[in-house]
Amino acid sequence: MRGFGSDNHSGVHPDILKALSDANVGHAPSYGTDELTEKCQELFKTHFGKSADAFFVFNGTAANVLSLKTMMKSFESCFVTDMSHMNQDECAAPEFFAGKLIAVKSINGKLTIPELEKHYIRLGDQHYTQPRVISLTQPTEVGTLYSLEEIKTLTTWAKSKNLLVHMDGARFVNAVYKLSCSMSQMTTDLGVDVLSFGGTKNGLMFGEAVVVLNPILGKDFKYIRKQAAQLPSKTRFIAAQFLAFFNNDLYKKIAQHSCDMAQYFNEKLSGKVKINYPVQSNSLFAEIPQPLVKKLKQQYFFYVWDEKTFECRLMTSWDTQKEDIDGFTNFLVSLM
Repeated sequence: MRGFGSDNHSGVHPDILKALSDANVGHAPSYGTDELTEKCQELFKTHFGKSADAFFVFNGTAANVLSLKTMMKSFESCFVTDMSHMNQDECAAPEFFAGKLIAVKSINGKLTIPELEKHYIRLGDQHYTQPRVISLTQPTEVGTLYSLEEIKTLTTWAKSKNLLVHMDGARFVNAVYKLSCSMSQMTTDLGVDVLSFGGTKNGLMFGEAVVVLNPILGKDFKYIRKQAAQLPSKTRFIAAQFLAFFNNDLYKKIAQHSCDMAQYFNEKLSGKVKINYPVQSNSLFAEIPQPLVKKLKQQYFFYVWDEKTFECRLMTSWDTQKEDIDGFTNFLVSLM
């Protein structure tokens, strides 16, 4: 049964599964020198600009960690929100591979300049890690979106402080859809230096891309990726998936469906439970009475986000159907 635990829980989109099967013919050169990977590189340049370079890795942790590693030295630090995935759910991998994370108080899941300023301190102090990167999660951990104006404001502030900008885009295409902009308008044009571009949460079987938008940062990435054991040998199978993802704007259709289902879910739950954040991507954060949670989870799996308030995260994905949401809502009402 389909649940609402994560967009990682969904299967592979049929068009992407077909692309994998189509690529599974004959032999092809390995380690990114095959024809499909070369075509995919050009496609990323089409979306992000001629200076963009895309590097495939196996998972989102690697995409984030290696993005930071190419941007900073081990004695430097990266500003993230207090609820960011890198800070909460990467088992200290960013600090193991790259450098120090500085958790900054978030407002609706976002970084703000007043809070960043509080941590931009002790420059030149040999006893303190030196600020080098800010990382924006788009959409945020709670499904809210930075507007293009907010991103521009943050990148402008960062550049004025000689800081680089990373964007954690595990669900990046949802933001592109919801803000009705191009990929480059949200990143390259606004001064983002490196993007972690999500695939797995958006219908791929496996594979993410690190999109290096600042050409100065890309020259050593292939060595960093190899040293971190993230260089796929049969790269064509990741490339084939991304080619299908971009083909005929499939990424927009996937994003539209998952986001529209979240809006539908929000409408169905309105007045029944408290929704804690604006629903701007494919997630809802609802406070569900504790006695109901266990019974609900027996039928529709989801995660309790906050054990104190029983705020629960409900995720939709490319294969969520209205009947899944109707079933959940009807069951919830029957328990009240």
